[in-house]
Amino acid sequence: MHRAYSSTASSSSILLRAARVGISSSLSKTSVPLSLSRPSLSHSSPTSISYRSLSLSRPSFRSLRWSNGVDWRSPLSFRAQIRTDAPVIERFQRKIATMVSENPFKGIFTSLPKPGGGEFGKFYSLPALNDPRIDKLPYSVRILLESAIRNCDNFQVTKADVEKIIDWENSSPKLVEIPFKPARVLLQDFTGVPAVVDLACMRDAMNKLGGDSNKINPLVPVDLVIDHSVQVDVARNENAVQANMEHEFRRNNERFGFLKWGSNAFHNMLVVPPGSGIVHQVNLEYLGRVVFNTDDILYPDSVVGTDSHTTMIDGLGVAGWGVGGIEAEAAMLGQPMSMVLPGVVGFKLSGKLQNGVTATDLVLTVTQMLRKHGVVGKFVEFYGEGMGKLSLADRATIANMSPEYGATMGFFPVDHVTLQYLKLTGRSDETVAMIEAYLRANNMFVDYNEPQQERVYSSYVELDLANVEPCISGPKRPHDRVRIKDMKADWHSCLDNKVGFKGFGVPKEEQDKVAKFSFHGQHAELKHGSVVIAAITSCTNTSNPSVMLGAGLVAKKACELGLEVKPWVKTSLAPGSGVVTKYLLQSGLQKYLNQQGFHIVGYGCTTCIGNSGDLDESVASAISDNDIIASAVLSGNRNFEGRVHPLTRANYLASPPLVVAYALAGTVDIDFDKEPIGTGKDGKGIYFKDIWPSNEEIAEVVQSSVLPDMFKSTYEAITKGNPMWNSLSVPSASLYAWDPNSTYIHEPPYFKDMTMDPPGPHGVKDAYCLLNFGDSITTDHISPAGSIHKDSPAAKYLLERGVDRRDFNSYGSRRGNDEVMARGTFANIRLVNKFLNGEVGPKTIHIPSGEKLSVFDAAMRYKAAGKDTIVLAGAEYGSGSSRDWAAKGPMLLVFTFLFLYRRRQGVKAVIAKSFERIHRSNLVGMGIVPLCFKSGEDADTLGLTGHECYTIDLPSNVSEIRPGQDVAVTTDTGKTFTCTLRFDTEVELAYFDHGGILPYVIRNLIKQ
Repeated sequence: MHRAYSSTASSSSILLRAARVGISSSLSKTSVPLSLSRPSLSHSSPTSISYRSLSLSRPSFRSLRWSNGVDWRSPLSFRAQIRTDAPVIERFQRKIATMVSENPFKGIFTSLPKPGGGEFGKFYSLPALNDPRIDKLPYSVRILLESAIRNCDNFQVTKADVEKIIDWENSSPKLVEIPFKPARVLLQDFTGVPAVVDLACMRDAMNKLGGDSNKINPLVPVDLVIDHSVQVDVARNENAVQANMEHEFRRNNERFGFLKWGSNAFHNMLVVPPGSGIVHQVNLEYLGRVVFNTDDILYPDSVVGTDSHTTMIDGLGVAGWGVGGIEAEAAMLGQPMSMVLPGVVGFKLSGKLQNGVTATDLVLTVTQMLRKHGVVGKFVEFYGEGMGKLSLADRATIANMSPEYGATMGFFPVDHVTLQYLKLTGRSDETVAMIEAYLRANNMFVDYNEPQQERVYSSYVELDLANVEPCISGPKRPHDRVRIKDMKADWHSCLDNKVGFKGFGVPKEEQDKVAKFSFHGQHAELKHGSVVIAAITSCTNTSNPSVMLGAGLVAKKACELGLEVKPWVKTSLAPGSGVVTKYLLQSGLQKYLNQQGFHIVGYGCTTCIGNSGDLDESVASAISDNDIIASAVLSGNRNFEGRVHPLTRANYLASPPLVVAYALAGTVDIDFDKEPIGTGKDGKGIYFKDIWPSNEEIAEVVQSSVLPDMFKSTYEAITKGNPMWNSLSVPSASLYAWDPNSTYIHEPPYFKDMTMDPPGPHGVKDAYCLLNFGDSITTDHISPAGSIHKDSPAAKYLLERGVDRRDFNSYGSRRGNDEVMARGTFANIRLVNKFLNGEVGPKTIHIPSGEKLSVFDAAMRYKAAGKDTIVLAGAEYGSGSSRDWAAKGPMLLVFTFLFLYRRRQGVKAVIAKSFERIHRSNLVGMGIVPLCFKSGEDADTLGLTGHECYTIDLPSNVSEIRPGQDVAVTTDTGKTFTCTLRFDTEVELAYFDHGGILPYVIRNLIKQ
């Protein structure tokens, strides 16, 4: 059977070494998770359910929200039709019948009794192994262990894999490889559209190669929430929600129709329509199961998502993290994820937060601490007596920002706080009882009322919550924390410092500049540091009632004292779910937020992902004409320069109450302790302390305003969709009819001229350096999600096809079109390329001619000459969002001229000091070689200017390559240096041999 996974002897060697690589075209040996329904019909095979869009009209088939048959209904399974795929079901039934008998751990498959008689179901019992090592395992590792035991078939998951996890304390430092099969996959629309495009394209490729296109179907449940498309076109208006949704549908009608087609064409796919909320908040409040009960088999919920902040669900005790889109697509199709068994950092919490300190202050503090400690590629697990002082929403806030502190997960094991939250959010008593009983029985529940078994961690960090102070982060990175009391001094340092992460290089004589202008007939002025965007936004904070209601209390106090936000500050409030609106109205605080301009603008990510909309023309002109360093203050998780808005060079992350406070002040250049925020109606100065609520005030309004019925009614309403979504008409064919004239959905060229023979590994010969970067190049720099600049290659492409500038939309919304995205690669207006000697922008030097060109135009020059290219970079290359287009884009730069040549040119390798975890795997998935300089070395220390030609010598036979081996790089100037090859597992080498993960998947599905 191993031979079925390769087409060459060399690939066989790789896969035999991996001992598990491959894809099952029927349900994989993960019989239980692959059968998960969301939730299942109680007496039907889960694989027969087709999850559809909300507009489906057959109400006779209903599926209850929880798979043990209780309570309220799931979003899209509410009217899901039953679709029969007889061969798949037949295979499923065979596997269910044989699963336990085949599993070498069938002896620990046991019953979980109900207290009143009967049983909840059966489960694989970790205590039944009687292995004392398990008692010391971190809880997060126990989830990996349970998954490996449950899915063990001695092929894709072996007993040796189980032993590696049990022996985690000793095996983790050795960076051993393990397989992991998540229970489900989570998508949002920016990443979901390209994922569905890829699946549709793979179906076509299967057809062309003579395979069965119906094999391209998700075999695990896929939840896709449309939340990334709404923009703040209209703000400070009672009708903003409806107006922005109308703009959203006008821009994205084709994309939304495509996703609705996908929900019909593919099995196991749930699509939550626009206007429902932010994916991670919906996941936390509704989609997260904590424990699955499928066909009376119990096991922990786990999820991988194509958004970095999938980690938010870790706050609920569900193991979840972000992966690249291409990796998620493979997981959907049954491919076991290959991962290095991670180290786990134990983070001990003690004490409690002081009065006036928020969860946002805490997470920014934690982010800075863990960045300093170094947790990239690791799990972080929180424990200690301070856990009892944190609400579930506070925990979710901390877990949400795992990507910002660099961890794979920020995990909070399930305890009584978790159970209380489940009840608050409408989960039934029976479901919560089942969850608690299972987790207690399997030693996965933390009861702080009982003596704690000492667990072993790879390293330790400790924080007394009482030491956390009010703070914000910025102006350009999430982990650059600034205490509020230090903000004024820090701001002036940033003005003084040379251009960098903490500097703008403004000469002293220009720092007090005032730009005066007329704002709709009203005198207005801006200075360096003036706030022009104040946004309560993002899953990080809008899921937390304490900070949302705290913002309302700040607005209320300000209104009562006579303070008012200046009208030229673009204020907005974008909740992560309709529950937020309900409790703001219940508390009576929304009217005060409205008075300060924080009207609700929509239910989606908005400003946090760059969908902040245009500034008023007068404001934009004042900034541009006077070179003002304008500020945005947002309750988000990302503040990289150029992300929030092209005209806000200083961007600060803050709690929602602080967003309101800085909006009232109108500037970040203020000392809240010493300077008044403004003048009250009595003519006296109003200070920060006058408008800041106490913890007791916030707790009181949370207690009286946040009610379980709000969650129930909100998610019952989601099942009804909305008129604009329901009216979308889509074809019913299983193969997509590509429109060559579409500027949103375009058939990508990944599989053109693909054959059944893997192309094999490729080295790099005499490649030019396309770009030469320093540290912290983010996926936003590589593949921006925000607005399309009017002078960019992507804009030129759209204009040539009759798209009006006002309809450009964003790069994120056009990720279904490879032509746009290739032109948008390295198109960030704040890109810093060493070739340009300090000039900022999406340009580079074409080395042979010395001309300064757009990155896309330079890449095309190299293409026309048949030349390969590489990228040089510093540390943390690819940090930020889990954006597969940051790997697809460089690879796709080749395709304009690809078929003039027999081999691919373009970006063939990236040589960096270090890579962000997800981005490195995305590069691998697209066939780009990631290389790391040796410790203590980089381009500068090696004397590399980027003007050299580079040759990277790799064997042509993949069996001669090993993960992590040394590779020699030589230049045409005579320099030779050694790099580490960052293919980290045998599985990744197999992907490389096949030219990427998706060709690998197709070839193996066809062979089976």
